[in-house]
Amino acid sequence: MGDFDLVIRRGTVVDGSGVQPREADVAIVGGCIAEVGRVNGSGREEIDAKGLLVTPGFVDIHTHYDGQVTWENTLAPSSVHGVTTVLMGNCGVGFAPTLATEREALIDLMSGVEDIPEATLTAGIPFDWETFPEFLDSLERRHADVNFATQVPHGPVRLYVMGKRGAAREPATADDMARMAKIVRDGVAAGALGFTTHRSGAQRTKKGEIPPHETASEGELRTIVMALKDLGRGVIQGADDWADTHEEFSTELDMWSRLVRASGRPYSFALTQRTAQPELWRWLLEHVTNANREGIVIRGQVYPRPPGMLLGLDLSHHPFSACPTYKSDLAALPLERRVEEMRKPEVKRRLLAEDPDRSDRSSARETTWSRKIENMYELGDPPDYSPSRELKLTERAERMGLSPLELAYDLLVKDEGQTVLFFPINNFVAGTLDDALVMLKHPHTVLGIGDGGAHVGYICDASYPTHILTYWTRDRQGERLPLETAVKMLSNDTAKAVGLEDRGLIKRGYRADLNIIDYGKLTLHAPSAIFDLPAGGRRLRQPADGYAATIVNGVITYRDGKSTLTYPGRLIRGPQPSPN
Repeated sequence: MGDFDLVIRRGTVVDGSGVQPREADVAIVGGCIAEVGRVNGSGREEIDAKGLLVTPGFVDIHTHYDGQVTWENTLAPSSVHGVTTVLMGNCGVGFAPTLATEREALIDLMSGVEDIPEATLTAGIPFDWETFPEFLDSLERRHADVNFATQVPHGPVRLYVMGKRGAAREPATADDMARMAKIVRDGVAAGALGFTTHRSGAQRTKKGEIPPHETASEGELRTIVMALKDLGRGVIQGADDWADTHEEFSTELDMWSRLVRASGRPYSFALTQRTAQPELWRWLLEHVTNANREGIVIRGQVYPRPPGMLLGLDLSHHPFSACPTYKSDLAALPLERRVEEMRKPEVKRRLLAEDPDRSDRSSARETTWSRKIENMYELGDPPDYSPSRELKLTERAERMGLSPLELAYDLLVKDEGQTVLFFPINNFVAGTLDDALVMLKHPHTVLGIGDGGAHVGYICDASYPTHILTYWTRDRQGERLPLETAVKMLSNDTAKAVGLEDRGLIKRGYRADLNIIDYGKLTLHAPSAIFDLPAGGRRLRQPADGYAATIVNGVITYRDGKSTLTYPGRLIRGPQPSPN
């Protein structure tokens, strides 16, 4: 029978604590780690991991699988990149609480803000809940290839309480605020890990409207977060455009400092280097440092490569997708036919001469980005997320005697329309990731913003764990991260940041969520589109080589990158204490 369910022998254990790797065995019983070191007993199954890394499973604290987890068991792309726990409900968007009359509005909100097809959400989500505790009960019936937790999102709460007044972003009354606070309190008491909101004027619903929670008052936010203080638990996560931030002051940052100080609950926010304000991140981190010095726990969620837009004929956007001729004559054709038509000289001339139609408010930002040829690169396979300046389309076009737009066109129709162009949006202002490294190493930052499950037609940032391990610890020319540091950032640091202290370490008593990795063969491949969502919806997948096995709750979910079709992942209710 064996003394243990599973024993991993002779692996190079990178345990998530930040200490240097060491060779050890790992034994598992009942979904938990039973022994680490020299294991004398036998396992019902054993894996020889000699020469392979054994790491904790990775914990991704910023995802949007709120819909996907209700209709399928595979939370890809995260689950194929060593992630064993995801946290959803971010950015103030989600699907609970909800009245039947507001479901369409929630789908419109999620579809617009997170680029998930409306038809997919409508067809896939069962909506067998109304309140947030009922939503958690529904999730508890689900099984997946990763563990999953959620947060209470501000947008649905506002719509549930205020209806059309909430959608119109009218100021909340004292009664409205009290009802919202009770919903958040009840949701966190039932097992949500916290509360999320979003304060960026760039977000739009599918109808092109500003989301209901974007302009909520400080009084509304204060009433809500004080409900978390009453419970003594729950994190606050959000994003902000810091529109009023200058070198001298920021009323937004001051507001969040007041809210965190008053509530005693930690706050984290999306932190990137913005092209329009390339030094703002430094100022924000200085404020974060000062706040933490005063006992105000604020963290920046940072991303380890340029958050970027992927453009291609089989994706949601490309430089010609909003052109009238493309929309009327080409968009509905199968890819093979589209490429055939676009290779015709007369079609090419017409598209190169047309300006995009910018009348669709819901995608105006993406349309603008998709024409910024001066900041684009060919992504390649393996993908290059830190391309050198000479690979810019503008530089290549000049050497070839073409206009940059014509080069973009020619690239899109080559390789049967499979070429992907890459537009780095943030973290790449100077053409390097040096500033991103400073953010990654800061003591008050944590990894995040991968957006797994969202932006399914033009972003695949959920693959960042594999990029961290390949680029930042192994392949980068210049300063790298120690492997043990990167693993700690991907597992222990993120788990602790949201109160999941029972995972992220390879230590006796901790959850048996693990990866076995062939470090030398670890490779991230280019993303491509598949159409397997409900109602034929499109999403991006991005495979990786080198994951010999991924283990969730003691059960092997992936072998050599292939699913074992076992789904041991379950809903996590509330913060989890350390086994010690």
